[in-house]
Amino acid sequence: MANVGNQLPTQAVSKPPSGKHGNVLPLWGNEKTMNLNPMILTNVLSSPYFKVQLYELKTYHEVVDEIYFKVTHIEPWEKGSRKTAGQTGMCGGVRGVGTGGIVSTAFCLLYKLFTLKLTRKQVMGLITHTDSPYIRALGFMYIRYTQPPTDLLDWYNDFLDDEEMPIVQQVNWKLYLSTVGLRECKAAVLYHIKFISTHLESSKPPLL
Repeated sequence: MANVGNQLPTQAVSKPPSGKHGNVLPLWGNEKTMNLNPMILTNVLSSPYFKVQLYELKTYHEVVDEIYFKVTHIEPWEKGSRKTAGQTGMCGGVRGVGTGGIVSTAFCLLYKLFTLKLTRKQVMGLITHTDSPYIRALGFMYIRYTQPPTDLLDWYNDFLDDEEMPIVQQVNWKLYLSTVGLRECKAAVLYHIKFISTHLESSKPPLL
């Protein structure tokens, strides 16, 4: 918890012994916070849902089932839980278990996945899952928060045509474009990305 409020490192990568395409995935950035916005992480760690219900889930398959049954949106805060009148950015009012609002089920489960230290096979299982677009969406979010920027093109390229539900295509495109951008985009747009109302860790992607 001591590191939550500190500036997150953006360069450290935990290198797996099995190589870039091995089953053990590298972890990019902060290995304790998952590079989450500090306010969101504080609310996740303080959430009764995360501390009690999700604590009981010990396996990857249990967490995937929980996503299937409980996730209805992928925004960081439960709808209507943030009082942000007169304030901007992540500096909203106080509500719920901590400053900012009631953290969403999706983000609690996203961080729960992080605590399991997913393998490449498990992440592929998320982003190719056929039962729920939210399972796939959380898989892509896990990749965006934890994987080295140089690897993101490899992850996203084959998954930009998911048409089952608009939310998946929207998430895929937002995460993909926030990483690689377009040639005509200004650097300020590429390197200062916002996903819904939470800041993603900025990263400088390889040139196209």
